[in-house]
Amino acid sequence: MEKNIVSVEHLSHKYSKNWAIRDINFEINQKGVLGLLGSNGAGKSTTMNILCGVLNQTEGNVFIDGINLREHPEQAKQLLGFLPQNAPLHLDLTVDEYLRYCAFIRNIEKKQIKAAVEAAKDRCGIAHFSQRLISNLSGGYRQRVGIAQAIIHQPKLVVLDEPTNGLDPIQILEVRKLIREIAEERSVIFSTHILSEVQATCNDIRMIEGGRMVFADTMEAFNNYILPNSLLVSLDNPPALAELEAINGVTSAELLNDQRIRIRFKASGTISKKIVELSINNGWQLTEILLEKSSLDEIFAQLSNRPLR
Repeated sequence: MEKNIVSVEHLSHKYSKNWAIRDINFEINQKGVLGLLGSNGAGKSTTMNILCGVLNQTEGNVFIDGINLREHPEQAKQLLGFLPQNAPLHLDLTVDEYLRYCAFIRNIEKKQIKAAVEAAKDRCGIAHFSQRLISNLSGGYRQRVGIAQAIIHQPKLVVLDEPTNGLDPIQILEVRKLIREIAEERSVIFSTHILSEVQATCNDIRMIEGGRMVFADTMEAFNNYILPNSLLVSLDNPPALAELEAINGVTSAELLNDQRIRIRFKASGTISKKIVELSINNGWQLTEILLEKSSLDEIFAQLSNRPLR
C-alpha cells in the first residue's frame, strides 16, 4: 500500500494550560495544492509550525512520507520545504549567493549545488536576477526567491505560509500561477486566512477554527456547503417589492436598480419556477433569473459558528 505524503494523526498542542489545537487529523496522498484555512488565532500557525518541525506537539503524530517527524526529524525534514510568512532572506546576498547557501544547509552534495540552484531559479522565474542583491528586488521577486529556497532540494512536500501576503494584485497572480505549477510536481500546503486565495489556488481545503478541524473536503464541496438562498432577477415591468415579498417562501426583496431585484428565500427548489409563472401571468416581462451562490465569506462564517466536532 502506497504511503501518504503527509499524515497528521490526533495532533494536539497547548501553551501553558490552554489548548491551541485539539485532535487535528488529515492526510495528503497526491500532488496538488491543499489549502489550510483559518482565521487569526484559530490554531493554523501552531499546526503549521508542528508540521514543519519548528514546534514539538503535546500529543499526536506527524508523518512525512511515512517517517515520524518527531522521532526522525532530520530524515523527515529532508522531504519538506518551508516558506514561512516572513521569508528568511539575506538581503545583502545576491540571489545566487543566497540559493547556494540554502543548498549547502540542505546537505546537497557540493558537485550538485550549481545544478540545484539553476533548476530552482528556472522554476521560479528568477534566473535573470542571479547576480542582483536580494535587497534590490521587488516584493514579488523576493517571494519567488523564498519559494526557490523551499524547493531547491526537490522535496515531496512544500509548505507555504501566507505566500501572497503584502503583494500587489499583479504579483499575487504571478505567485499563484507559480504555486500551481510547482503543485504539478509535488504536494503543496498553502496556509492562509484569506478565502479568495484558497478559492483561486487550492484543490482541497482543511479549515481550522477554535483549535479544531471544522471542514475537510474539496474546494467544490466548500463552495457548495451552504445552499443558495437568493435569486437575481431582471424584469422589464417589475411589480412592487411588497408583491414579491408576499410570495410563499420569499423572505425579502431588494431593488438593485430599476429592473434588477435580489430575492431572498427559504430553502426551496420551487422559487425559481414560481417567479417564472408569476412573471408570465402578470406581465412582469422576465429577462433574466440567476441563482446566487453563497459567498466564501458566508461559508466561512457558518463553518466557524457551527458546533465543533
